[in-house]
Amino acid sequence: MPRSKINPRRRVKNYALIILAIVSAALAKPASLAAQTSAGPLDAQEEAKISKMLAASGVPSISISIVEENGKTVYARALGEASLSPERAATPQTRYAIGSISKQFTAAAILFLAEERKLSLDDTVSKYFPQYTRANEITIRQLLSHTSGYEDFAPQDYMIPEWLQPTTPDAVLDKWAKKPLDFDPGTKWQYSNTNYVLAGRIAEKASGMDLMKFLQQRIFTPLKMSTAGDCSVDKTPDDAVAHTRYGLGPARPALREAPGWYFAAGELCMTPADLARWNIAFLNKRILKPGSYEEFTREVVLKNGNHTHYALGISLGELDNIPSLSHGGEVSGFLATNTVYPTRGAAVTVLSNQDDISLIGPVSREISRYILEPETRVQADTGSPEELQQVRGIVEGLQQGKIERPLFTSNANFYFNDQALQDIQSSFVPLGAVKDVKRTRQSLRGGMTFRVYRVEFEKKSLLITVYLTPDSNYEQFLPVEEF
Repeated sequence: MPRSKINPRRRVKNYALIILAIVSAALAKPASLAAQTSAGPLDAQEEAKISKMLAASGVPSISISIVEENGKTVYARALGEASLSPERAATPQTRYAIGSISKQFTAAAILFLAEERKLSLDDTVSKYFPQYTRANEITIRQLLSHTSGYEDFAPQDYMIPEWLQPTTPDAVLDKWAKKPLDFDPGTKWQYSNTNYVLAGRIAEKASGMDLMKFLQQRIFTPLKMSTAGDCSVDKTPDDAVAHTRYGLGPARPALREAPGWYFAAGELCMTPADLARWNIAFLNKRILKPGSYEEFTREVVLKNGNHTHYALGISLGELDNIPSLSHGGEVSGFLATNTVYPTRGAAVTVLSNQDDISLIGPVSREISRYILEPETRVQADTGSPEELQQVRGIVEGLQQGKIERPLFTSNANFYFNDQALQDIQSSFVPLGAVKDVKRTRQSLRGGMTFRVYRVEFEKKSLLITVYLTPDSNYEQFLPVEEF
């Protein structure tokens, strides 16, 4: 069922990145899109790195969209296979289930209705559905922020027999929204799909319209999100096929939830390009009124003042101190992540057609760092052979209790006194021979280049933190143990 977790791997053909697809002019100024080149903002080295990540994971495919400069640069790419049997390549036009990212659209529907004064975020559930547990105490805002106390009807990360049978939103609510609450409203944060099924039914009651039709009318059609739809109703032969795996085994066809389970908690399928359209509208505040976006993105705080790091269908976070608005999605056979960086006018979407593997998160972070932190793009490589050989030689020298002092500054030579060399030698020798050295990070600090290396010994891996002066002497060379 719709979930937000992302877990850890199968072997698959390593397809080259499928041809660049420019998102249509409705998303941004025509001149900007016309100027977009086939290479996009990712260079060949970065594309190769993403391709290698996919091949190593064994996931059938990933599909990506990237937004920069509030929509002035938009593109989508697909990599791998939409179907394994028969084999069918994924393209930027291939739809994927987006799972709980759907919750943002349900929240948007509620905000539309609030703008029209057909409801209020502070209305209690009892105004619409008085039959549910403590409905007179729980607000719509608490439903959308997962602070209501209603038990989640779908916490499992695998398919269970019940989900194979068709149901209805009201049947789900009659079973789960009539149970005792897990906590008093507003006192805790706990992810619950039940909240969004109920929020979706409230939207339908307040609008007098089917939720999917409402979303089509208010969001998908205006934004030209032509592929957006209900996974359980409008399947097409061109959609990505769901896959799962058992343990670390190969990808297998995944069972899919029957109609009625997704609804407002995770019903939607679309392409990453269409999610890019939504992200651009979000960045430019084009669909809802400015005040609604403030409600959308404002953290809901618990009654005792504790943080939830969650707004209305949106997780609040950061990447390397850059604020982010994001949500993940998981339904059987699919994982998804969508992240907007409002202060940078950027967004990254990564969708995949296999669950139970941690790939989309690392890919999203890799791309995000690449486009948001150009000054540290050198982090994408792992160091030149000469650089890594020098680090390796220093480490192997330390295993013998000695260093080549001309490589180090006076400060570093002071640190590597006789006691330090003796302790390092005695602790390094049991680790065995050095097998590999990689640079994992690089940045600037204190007028020097800061680097982190991962050194793999026969029996353990260590990190080495380094400060390198402009004349290439080591001001620091410190081992750090990982746990």
